[in-house]
Amino acid sequence: MPLKEAERERIEAAAAELPRRRSALIPALRIVQESRGWIDSEAICDLAQTFDLHPMEVEEVATFYTMINLRPVGKYHLQVCRSISCFIMGCNPVLRRLEERLGIGAGQTTEDGLFTLSEVECLGSCGTAPVMQVNEDYHEDLSPERVDAILTRLKAG
Repeated sequence: MPLKEAERERIEAAAAELPRRRSALIPALRIVQESRGWIDSEAICDLAQTFDLHPMEVEEVATFYTMINLRPVGKYHLQVCRSISCFIMGCNPVLRRLEERLGIGAGQTTEDGLFTLSEVECLGSCGTAPVMQVNEDYHEDLSPERVDAILTRLKAG
């Protein structure tokens, strides 16, 4: 889908606040994702044109950051940190509990479209490992039991 006028306006406003127009690429990706839930190939091409870049340059940025979704995700995007700190502190039991409760593996979305489960390299919260990000919210010092409570709350709305 081509960029919407409202998306273009917000992107232009973000670009106007920065000394280099290209510096607004990440905010632009976030603006489009906020509007649509993910970034499709047409949006990548439109953003490339907007910033006078090759589409591959936009895709390189989009694929580097785990906060950018290049495919649709569920209403709740559960991102489990797999860094060394989270590994040592028990991210594997947390991930297993999520897979068991949701009936999906990492990289998958539940049939009802409610949850997408992803593994990410680092969420930058090593002192409170293991950590999971649900959309924009961090959940720290996780255990399988805390995961149960989080899922129950999310399912309840």
